[in-house]
Amino acid sequence: MVIMRSTWLSNLKKSLRLRPPSKRMQYGAQYGFTSQAASPAYSHVGNEEEYADMDWDNLGFSLTPTDFMYAMKCTQGNNFTEGKLHPFGTIELSPCSAVLNYGQGIFEGMKAMRREDGRIVLFRPDENALRLQVGAERMCMPSPSVHHFLNAVKLTTLANKRWIPPPGKGTLYMRPMLLGTGSILGVGPAPEYTFLTYASPVGNYFQEGTTALNLYVEAEYDRASPGGTGGIKTISNYGPALKPLIRAKSRGFSDVLYLDSVHGKYIEEVSAGNVFLVKGNTISTPPATGTILPGITRKSIIEIASDLGYQVEERPITINELLRGDEVFGTGTAVVVAPVGSVTYKGERVEYQTGDNSVSKRLLSTYMGIQNGLIEDKKGWVMEIY
Repeated sequence: MVIMRSTWLSNLKKSLRLRPPSKRMQYGAQYGFTSQAASPAYSHVGNEEEYADMDWDNLGFSLTPTDFMYAMKCTQGNNFTEGKLHPFGTIELSPCSAVLNYGQGIFEGMKAMRREDGRIVLFRPDENALRLQVGAERMCMPSPSVHHFLNAVKLTTLANKRWIPPPGKGTLYMRPMLLGTGSILGVGPAPEYTFLTYASPVGNYFQEGTTALNLYVEAEYDRASPGGTGGIKTISNYGPALKPLIRAKSRGFSDVLYLDSVHGKYIEEVSAGNVFLVKGNTISTPPATGTILPGITRKSIIEIASDLGYQVEERPITINELLRGDEVFGTGTAVVVAPVGSVTYKGERVEYQTGDNSVSKRLLSTYMGIQNGLIEDKKGWVMEIY
């Protein structure tokens, strides 16, 4: 049964002590959040303690199962309808499902965070929804509407509210996934699709924490090729990256920096995000033209840097040019803004400026200030949901 929006919000306020909408909360109002899932889940959540029993001071980037996940389905040629919350757990898949046989699946990564005043916010979730739609089109999959995507993420966040770390201790990482779960034998699109969203509390992505990263330039393997799927977040992009990543980490490096597959001399991205080069007052990053994932943090940092007076360029960057830079840093949902301390290429190690006076530190402080509410959100990037 579909519950009208006003009734659902009323029930949700009672069970989750939801604050009255503020101006900042109007971010997603145009999508008309509704749900069929104002379910027993909410009465359960309302009785939970404020925080889960966790060692919040030693939170790494690893899976911690939370209470609920969200799921909805559709068949090929049809549209998704409202889904519902389920207790977090395993899902049943046919061995003939397209996601298992042909890798027909994409995902997104995003975070919910708790501010000092107790408010819970998401950062530019509509961008994740739109990027998922682009990926779905490339993978011949139906995709949820922006409304359905945001509704799923919002409900999953609120249902797992006690797993959102205290301010400054971490975030609740959200993983929306679109999977071809229908059975098929011949190569082709699945007859049925499932959209899932689950969450896990996380700390720093890299074991180094906030210290500078050491990158290894990969010359043997490449990540993507023109005309391929490097520009979308398909699950099939990540398995092939494991071997060079494991090899680099076994040698003491933080991550792999990939070169283009055509010329083998232009930088592309690392395993966990996009790459930026700083030279004087100019910040450069490779263009997201098909082989590079158009990161949402990347997009935000480009805008922030421009607002702060830096000259920002999206253009091809050779590895030799990178080695002559003043600073290098990476961006991504998981890593946020990560300074690079060194890059090693063909046995040559080059070190870069880092620290409190670095450009990356200034950009990170501004980015986090907007998220935390310490800097006015003039662009409407922050969605307040509690």
